[in-house]
Amino acid sequence: MKKFGLFIFIILSLSSCSSPHQHELKISTTIWIGYTPLFYAKEKGWLKNENIKLINVVSLSENMYLYRSGNAHAYCGTQYEYSVLKDKIPGLMPIMLFDRSYGGDIIMSNQTIKSLQESNASINTYLEMDSINITLLNDFIQRYNIDDKRIKYIDRDQVEISQLINAEPEKQILIITYIPFDTILKKNGFDEILSTKNGLELLVVDAMYTQKDEFNYHKEQFLALKKLTDKAIEALKKDPQEFYATIKPYMNNLSYEEFSEGLHDIQWINTNRSKEFTERLHQASFPLKDLL
Repeated sequence: MKKFGLFIFIILSLSSCSSPHQHELKISTTIWIGYTPLFYAKEKGWLKNENIKLINVVSLSENMYLYRSGNAHAYCGTQYEYSVLKDKIPGLMPIMLFDRSYGGDIIMSNQTIKSLQESNASINTYLEMDSINITLLNDFIQRYNIDDKRIKYIDRDQVEISQLINAEPEKQILIITYIPFDTILKKNGFDEILSTKNGLELLVVDAMYTQKDEFNYHKEQFLALKKLTDKAIEALKKDPQEFYATIKPYMNNLSYEEFSEGLHDIQWINTNRSKEFTERLHQASFPLKDLL
């Protein structure tokens, strides 16, 4: 009995002294070129070494709901998804910046802007409703004086949207999407009419978010992840072909040339942010104090 009691004491002692680092950290993310450093770190085995699990989802809203339901400890998204959840989840905060969209968020159509403006017909509009997509759409409507009553909202995830084909050119179709899904849509007969580089002046940043308590519990892992993310971005800059070959399975058949072109549509903001850009984040009420 004494031996059994000693065994139980040792087990309980080890359990009470266990480090948060021993607990799996789950992070949900979408297929977006700005999050590829996470995919790279996963494929290199770096995340496994830190007991970090990456969960891939097909839509921005699903990503957000996965976190809200408690099935992930952190999630990646834009400031829009953060604004949706911050009042519902106490202590939610951005902890890591990835990139700024500089052409990566796109509005596509089978019509020109002029033809959309001059028509009175309804516009079949495909987008992820509960995401930054709606902000892009609203900016387009206001900037180009489109009657919002003409907009027929069709809520789909980006995988579904990317399967659209311009089979009926006489119909007016509008698509709110982002890279790499635009590449498929171009092949299917749709053209880019606006982006966060051309025609839209929206600030769109991609970051990782978690709650204060969650951050403190997994602090060592988050700190390690920040270093691994920076390391992956440096690997991309040093050898983009090797980086592409590593993350290719996540890129929906995107060629290396298309991937390279897509990199021109984002700006990395993980380090060395300018004073001007930092001020713009302040003006957008984006919290900076907890960023790693």
